[in-house]
This record gives sequence, C-alpha cells and structure tokens, in this order.
Amino acid sequence: MRVLIQLRPSPDLVAAVADPGQTATTADVADGLPGVELDSAFIPVAVPRPVPPAGGDPLSLNQPLDFSLAAEDASVLVRGTISDDELATRVTMLPMIRPDVVGVFADPVIESSPTCGGDPPVGDWHDVERLINAAGLAAEGLDGAGVALAVLDTGINAAHVARHLGRGVTLDAERSWNPAGVAGRPGEFEVDHGTMCAFDTLIGAPQASLIDIPVLLSTRPGGSALDGLLSDAVAAFAHLRTVLDAQPAESRSLVISNSWGSFSPAWDFPVGHPGNYSDNAAHPFNLIVASLDRAGADVLFAAGNCGRDCKDGRCAYPDRPIVGANSHPRALSIGGVDVANERVGYSSQGPGRLTARKPDVCAYTHFSGSKAFGENEPDSGTSAACPVAAGLVAAVRTQWPSSRLSPAQLRALLRRTAEDRSEVGFDFDYGYGIVDTTAILAALRRRAKSVA
Repeated sequence: MRVLIQLRPSPDLVAAVADPGQTATTADVADGLPGVELDSAFIPVAVPRPVPPAGGDPLSLNQPLDFSLAAEDASVLVRGTISDDELATRVTMLPMIRPDVVGVFADPVIESSPTCGGDPPVGDWHDVERLINAAGLAAEGLDGAGVALAVLDTGINAAHVARHLGRGVTLDAERSWNPAGVAGRPGEFEVDHGTMCAFDTLIGAPQASLIDIPVLLSTRPGGSALDGLLSDAVAAFAHLRTVLDAQPAESRSLVISNSWGSFSPAWDFPVGHPGNYSDNAAHPFNLIVASLDRAGADVLFAAGNCGRDCKDGRCAYPDRPIVGANSHPRALSIGGVDVANERVGYSSQGPGRLTARKPDVCAYTHFSGSKAFGENEPDSGTSAACPVAAGLVAAVRTQWPSSRLSPAQLRALLRRTAEDRSEVGFDFDYGYGIVDTTAILAALRRRAKSVA
C-alpha cells in the first residue's frame, strides 16, 4: 500500500523542508525506516501544526485555528510503500522503532470526475455566462484581473481554451508546478479534463491568471494515465502555500479548483484508523487544506459524481460519497445543476463525511463549452460545476481580496445568497441552493457601504 509517513525530525531539517529556497531529500529526513520502500522522487513536504486559541483545546480541530510552520512546530511528510502483508504490523511498530515517526496515513488514488455520460449537452457556455451574470460582474469591474486561479487536474492546453473562448488566456507559467516525474510545460498539455476545467473557470473570470498544476498526470505502478496519488496533491498545496505567502497581505487572493476525489475505500485505511483519509480531519492533506484557508486561499472541490440517479461506475463508497477534502468544512463543495436549474442525476448528495452539510452550493454543468472531449460532448460532471463556481469566486476576488473578505466570510456569503431549491433551506441535493451572482453583487454593495 502507498502511504504518507509523518515525521518530526530535527528542527534544522524541518526548517530546510519548510524553506522553498532549500531542498531536503527523503533520505535526509527518513533514511532507514524498516519495512518501508521510500520514494526518493517525492520531495518532503512540511505540514503546519494546528495552533488553538489561548485556552483552547489542544486536541480539537473543531475550533478557530492558526497554523504554524515554525521549525519547532511543523512536521514532515515523505511517501513510501509498505507490503500489504506487513501493513498492520509496520504501522503499529514504526513509531516504536523510530520515535520521530508521528503517524502513517493513507495515500489514496485520486481521479477526475467526468459524468457517467450518455446525455447530450443542455445549453451552451453562453447560457452559463448569462446565468452567472458575467456581464453584471464585468460591469462592477469583477473579471478576475490579477487573481491567481489554480487548476489542479490533468494540465491545461491554453491554446485550445483561447480558441474556443474566442479571447486570450493569461497563464502564469512561473507559479505553475509539476509533480515529480510529470514532464510538460505549463499550458501545453494534451487537451483533456484539465483543459475543460480551465475553460470553465474563465466563463466568470476571463482575466484571471491560471496556475497550471497537472497533479492527475502523476502515475502509480499499474495505474491509468488519469489518476494520481493524494501525496502529489499534498505537495501541490504546499507549493500553493508559497504562492500565497509571496503575495502582499493587503491584496492576497488565490482560488484553487479541484475537480477530483477518492472513489473507493479500497485505497484507504478503514474508518476509525488513525491513518484514514475519508473521515479523518487530522489527515495531513486535510490539515493542509485548513491551513491554506486560514492563510487566505479559497479552496473548492467538486462534490463528485456518485448521485443516486446516475452513479459513476467507479463509486465504491456504500453511502456518504462526499469524502475527505471534498467534504472539508473549510472548503466549498460544489454540486451540479443544468442550465434549467435542475440537479443532474450524478451530482453527489450529502451528508459529507468531514462535515455533514455538503454540498455547499450548486453551479452549472452538462453544457456545450470547451469541446475538450469532442465537438458534441458536454462539459459535464461536478468537474465542470466546480470550476464554474471557482471562476465566480475569482471574479469576486478582483476587488475583494481575503484581507477585505476572508474565505470563511465568502463561503457564508455564497451560501446565504444562493437560490434555494427546497422548502427547508439547506438540503442534501442542492446544499444551500444554486449560486446567484445578482444576489452576491447586492450583498457586496451593502457590505462596501457598511465598512465605508
């Protein structure tokens, strides 16, 4: 089984891992772990320590938290493989043999979330442009200009996106990042799922600066060309933390679109195991998501395509399929509706596993747009809905950086202004409802007046 091993080495080594200007190798940090085949290609990643408020419970993650990357606080992750026959014994024995080992965590396969397919597109991207009131956003000067928008997927083909949008695309090659072993230049990857996602972000935020992170192109032995490992997403988020920290505090804005997730418990430790990912807020990736939110990033995840009416064939969770970071309380989980405002049958329903009230809101999908999969194929799945919502968030961030409107405040605004599709407010089909740009703009105007 592929695993992430969390260690607390010497403060000097922690500092070297946490400093983007230095390079510490897996051998530097974790040489000699018995029974573990370490992956030397994986660059160790620093994990911040959650810091509770004064008087807070030091063991609880369900409270306001800061996150410290100080050498005396942070820990380090490395990646390796433990034989399935020895897994239970090694997980128990490693902390006894090596006191610097904090824990052993699942490194599940992550895959993109296309639709279960078959149905033709419902409307096109111009319908989505109208429904999210892109003209109204532009009239307010909210077009994503200057906003960093990271697409973690299979890589972007910027020329294809520009051709089908009919306008130029801003690609930030300098801040883009490839996992170890993934070759290719930012914006020049094959047309695929990531190109669709990039196209859909720019419907609402045409001037945003795309950061290309082809995390799903990393491969495992025997894996397909369209799956990766959660450890590469861990490393990608660590890179994005350096992107965020380099921005001036007063204008900080980073939107992270993630149209992928874990489909099966077979690649995870069982629920209740300390190394579990799906239900464990203390898994290192879930901690890193929380730390990015705290630092000022907007993190969005597709809710997934395990809805009861048209379930993706890969869905192997018997219930509650919105798992791990896709259900994170400090991320936006996005369900899908068509341009007639009806939930698409494959959009996963809650409750979520890390927090019950998921999805948060729904955005548009199953429309003709990027043509990434062929002339007559829709941009589909919650994979399309998530970047549509990410583009809307990026548009808002044009004039509302996290210093003016924190990620938590923006999440609350999106939920509060959503068009309710039920009689009870929140429901597990639509979340709080469908994103409503007109209501968002009205709320932002009121907020601007109140703080003027």
